[in-house]
Amino acid sequence: MLDAFTKVVSQADTRGEYVSGTQIDALKSMVADGTKRMDVVNRITSNASAIVANAARALFAEQPQLIAPGGNAYTNRRMAACLRDMEIILRYVTYATFAGDASVLDDRCLNGLRETYVALGVPGGSVANGVNKMKEAAIAIANDQNGVTRGDCSSLMAELGSYFDRAASAVG
Repeated sequence: MLDAFTKVVSQADTRGEYVSGTQIDALKSMVADGTKRMDVVNRITSNASAIVANAARALFAEQPQLIAPGGNAYTNRRMAACLRDMEIILRYVTYATFAGDASVLDDRCLNGLRETYVALGVPGGSVANGVNKMKEAAIAIANDQNGVTRGDCSSLMAELGSYFDRAASAVG
């Protein structure tokens, strides 16, 4: 995983160019929004258990066959594995949000996950649905204006949403 600064320098070095004014402006914007980024990550981290539990509860209400005998989340062991995987995906989404870079999400969480789920018979569509439910909850919590740095967070919320979309696509 490369932080945003290292990534920009590495790309410029590979091309044998100086860092461009556009790239510097993008990094300035990221630094200026750093407090908002940390607020978002802190909010999601502080509410991670509730985000995962509520997303799982909603998923199982929509797809009760998952927790019925023979379902993929039937038995405590399988349910725990499902909740663990949802928590891991959420954790890596926060890492990507903090770094402003999806590579940590891809490299350490998503690469090979679909193949693993297929091999285990886990319904990818259901996992993707659970990820989307976490996305809705996380964005609602992160977008709450009370007690956080003021300012326009629309691009940060779009970025956060893109990490969830990336995860849902990878498993679905």
